[in-house]
Amino acid sequence: MGALSGITVLELSRVLAGPWCGMTLADLGADVIKLESFDGDDTRGLGPPFLDGMSAYFACCNRNKRSLAVDLRSPAARPLLEALVRRADVLVENFRTGGAEALGMGYETLSAINPRLVYCSISGYGRDGPGANRPGYDYVVQAEAGLMAITGPADGEPHKVGVAVADLATGQNAATAILAALLQRGRTGLGQRIDVSLFDTELALLANVASATLFTGHDAPRQGNAHASIVPYQAFRASDQSFVLAVASEKLWAQLCDLLGRYDWRHDPRYRNNAARVENREALCAELAALFATRDAAHWLALFDRAGVPAAPINTVRQALDHPVAAARGMRIQMDGIPMVGSPLKLSASPTRLDRPPPRLGQHSDEIARDCGFDPDALRTAGALR
Repeated sequence: MGALSGITVLELSRVLAGPWCGMTLADLGADVIKLESFDGDDTRGLGPPFLDGMSAYFACCNRNKRSLAVDLRSPAARPLLEALVRRADVLVENFRTGGAEALGMGYETLSAINPRLVYCSISGYGRDGPGANRPGYDYVVQAEAGLMAITGPADGEPHKVGVAVADLATGQNAATAILAALLQRGRTGLGQRIDVSLFDTELALLANVASATLFTGHDAPRQGNAHASIVPYQAFRASDQSFVLAVASEKLWAQLCDLLGRYDWRHDPRYRNNAARVENREALCAELAALFATRDAAHWLALFDRAGVPAAPINTVRQALDHPVAAARGMRIQMDGIPMVGSPLKLSASPTRLDRPPPRLGQHSDEIARDCGFDPDALRTAGALR
């Protein structure tokens, strides 16, 4: 039994943030019913690559769900939708502001049908405020919420992160808020509305960088592969390739000095503590770079590994997926021939499930309609189902 067994989720979302939230809940055991238009989630067509007609993009965030292809605008669909809402514990939507209301699927309408419903809205800029009516896309929010300004070479152009981190973190925040609302419902018997946005999430993800800006009033510069507040904590070039080194405590600094035979650094006032090392970053990192360039990366990484100093090669995605830790931790999975990355959530008494591969469009329409007491053929004839 999954931790969320018995919880029913209606997912009226597409692309990544909402589906990521839905998949997280589904992995934890919830019955997630993905309500799709007759054209399906946008990501079904985002490729290549495709595998037997399924896009890798769709597959990454839609396992363990059932797909119901339904026309939300069809009057014939309304009785089925209301039946689903009465049964549901959670609804996740990412329509443009006002879109759910125009379809009769807004919070006020649905909470009147089911007061216990936890209703989660995901948007670019929130359901109120000056950005409420703007569309929200990860790339745009990475730019607008400050992440691109601190990402990329220190002396180069701003860069986006290689994956849609605003979408993914928003999906995780939505799942966290939903779980909290379900706990609250256990005390009060009532659901509530959740409002989660990409912009809020991305701003919060700036973490210590935002905090430093608030402390000083000065804008945060790009550091490239270095860290604004920790030294040495960056990429270095060995004789053959680059690696990263993360010396994030005074204990590790002492270990590194001893490991490299540079006992003098432990007593050098320029490097006596992290604050001093940050002030003298250029001199210290130049010395380290010269030393690391004398041997290959394998030499340094083996040395660091034996001494417990955090360091790693800069792997490709394929190398990361083939990593022995990925195999040992169950992070490489396959369902019905579809390869995927597994769940990072490890629960001892209620492990995440692998019950369903990512669904084909409308794969479960008949099953869901019958479960609710409706004739799927009649609904299809009326134009309500695909």
